[in-house]
Amino acid sequence: MIDWRALESVNGRLNAFTDFDETATGSAGLLAGVTIGIKANIAVKAMPWTAGCKLHRDRVADTDAAVVAKLRAAGGTIIGMLNMEEAALGAKTDNPWFGKTYNPHKENYTPGGSSGGSGAAVAAGLCDVALGTDTMGSVRIPAAYCGVYGFKPAQSAISQDGLELAEPTMDCIGPLARNLSLLEKVARIMSDFGENKAITGSLATLVETGVDCELEVIENFRDIMRWAGETIAVAQLNHSLSRIRFAGFIKTSKAMAEHFGGEDLESLSDHLKKLLTYGPKRSALDWDKDQAILKQTAKTMQTLVLKHGFCILPTAPQGAFPQSEEAPANQADYTCLASIADLPAITIPSGFNDNGMPLGLQIIASKGCEADLFSLARRLDEKLNGYRRPSTYLEIS
Repeated sequence: MIDWRALESVNGRLNAFTDFDETATGSAGLLAGVTIGIKANIAVKAMPWTAGCKLHRDRVADTDAAVVAKLRAAGGTIIGMLNMEEAALGAKTDNPWFGKTYNPHKENYTPGGSSGGSGAAVAAGLCDVALGTDTMGSVRIPAAYCGVYGFKPAQSAISQDGLELAEPTMDCIGPLARNLSLLEKVARIMSDFGENKAITGSLATLVETGVDCELEVIENFRDIMRWAGETIAVAQLNHSLSRIRFAGFIKTSKAMAEHFGGEDLESLSDHLKKLLTYGPKRSALDWDKDQAILKQTAKTMQTLVLKHGFCILPTAPQGAFPQSEEAPANQADYTCLASIADLPAITIPSGFNDNGMPLGLQIIASKGCEADLFSLARRLDEKLNGYRRPSTYLEIS
């Protein structure tokens, strides 16, 4: 039985949910008794489908997205819609139309973006599972910032039907949860889940001197590498991670500018309108260079995980920061790789920085090796023991 009054009280401090469905019920099945929140750019029948936009404030979905229908059929209880960055382009979940969302671990801190409501709601116990969307890290970064578990399937392994798209070739719906067992159960229901065995001769990581990491992120990851020992091979890409991420951003900006081209741009915030200018103003020569970088990166990453089985990286170069601060441009430097290469990736909690904010470890595998990916994540999670309930927490189910 859901205590709606208690849920709404805690949500009032975090602004993770924008809308609740107090008539929500579940049914028998694998997800019986599991409460689920849905990011506002994913369609839920008879619920607001805003995508975080003023433009869609009054839009109501007339049918469930394909993944939502699968969760309902498995018995899950869909309890409401979650706050997000406007149009899913942003890094803090500071929405000009629906307000800021806050991190349950520290007052006035960001939960990350664009699926910030999803990360905050799961971390705070407002729901058992949340769906977010990930173009270059928007499931994994909020999961890491909020100290929970997040999974981005291979984009080609899950339906995007019923998703308000940002960049169609990279957009991917993915779940967040407070433990790997539930995350895997939901992932198996939602997406194509492969049982292929990954090559496990060694793990791989990437040398990247150009990413400006928090010292605690570097130390945390070095600790992980030390106890993993010689099993970690070191690889390199042909371009800096920041350059790769920027190429992905340009592609997203151009796609979204085309998407909103026929709409009333006055209904968009000044911040979003500015972000939408980067792609269209890119020269043809630079655009071709961007596409070549993305294509080469995808091929290199796919080859890397085929050779080594898995690639491990920090999830983000920093922990969560105050909502009052400007978002660092490099948040998606590590997460963009799996999105560009159409690879499945998990983030698990790996510790805390000196400010008491969670850090995350990201693991990337080949498409079709999802079962092995979760198996490795579970082994690493047992060693790291990085999950901790935040100061703002409510058990509702």
